[in-house]
Amino acid sequence: MTQAPVKETIEIRGLRHPVSRIALGTWAIGGWMWGGPDDRNAIATIHEALDLGITLVDTAPVYGFGHSEEIVGQALAGRREKVAIATKVGLDWKDDHKPFRNSSPARIRKEIEDSLRRLRTDYIDLYQVHWPDSAVPMEETARTLEALVREGKVLALGVSNFSIAQMDAFREFAPLCAVQPPYNLFERAMEHDILPYARQHDLAILAYGPLCRGLLSGKMTAETKFGPDDLRSADPKSQPPRFAHYLQAVRELQDFAREKHGKSLLALAIRWVLDQGPTIALWGARRPDQIAAVADAMGWHLSADDRREIDAILTRCIPDPVGPGFMAPPGA
Repeated sequence: MTQAPVKETIEIRGLRHPVSRIALGTWAIGGWMWGGPDDRNAIATIHEALDLGITLVDTAPVYGFGHSEEIVGQALAGRREKVAIATKVGLDWKDDHKPFRNSSPARIRKEIEDSLRRLRTDYIDLYQVHWPDSAVPMEETARTLEALVREGKVLALGVSNFSIAQMDAFREFAPLCAVQPPYNLFERAMEHDILPYARQHDLAILAYGPLCRGLLSGKMTAETKFGPDDLRSADPKSQPPRFAHYLQAVRELQDFAREKHGKSLLALAIRWVLDQGPTIALWGARRPDQIAAVADAMGWHLSADDRREIDAILTRCIPDPVGPGFMAPPGA
């Protein structure tokens, strides 16, 4: 039975309508680094997300090397105007499928046409530079993207994994409306710089990995293993002794969520992200059941005392925290 729809929304400058504060993240749907694709479940997951009131879908060409975008385009057929599509630009790859950074004007021009074709649309709502590319002058990248806005192929521009200095450089040549950093209970570096910057400059924050690649789902145990084609096998959090530390934090957070709010850890993790500022949580899912609990994160808030207790759990359980730097592709 479908739950009540998501009602919390946020405005992203340049977009035609406010979007839901929970977006569907489709990295795993592409299959690459997530054990391969499952197209039938992927399409069903996107449809379930829309039925639950999610109106923003985030994807990227590199997610399955075009496959995620193709699945999103297929799933949104007939429903395109009700959904904002956020995709990305600036990663290239060769036949060995090892991504590298390439934000050159020529690459951008090729990528926008490929993405429009795969997504079966004539415009992208939010177009984001996936990773900064130090080999290309920021002016060339930003001016090329700004031209796409003028041409009507893109409504708004964003960046992902950018520093403050890089965002400042981008904004000299093109309007910036959103930023996409990693952000979750376990990976909080952006609180020191990106979060206050976004507030100052009216940027929406698309927080990726709000469930820390499944760690905050509460379903992993000490016996959980990841295959060699699974991204999480390379995550330092999955290696001893850190894995045990993070799992202990998960157990204590589960208890806190249940005892204080009658909620699951998953709902707590999403609510925590939403309560931090102008944030959108990118909820990644591969199957409909993985998105079905989205409404549990809506309609309630964490108090200041809640946040202090959560911080105390993290400090007590995780003596050696580590960030998501292992995911960065080659380039500076």
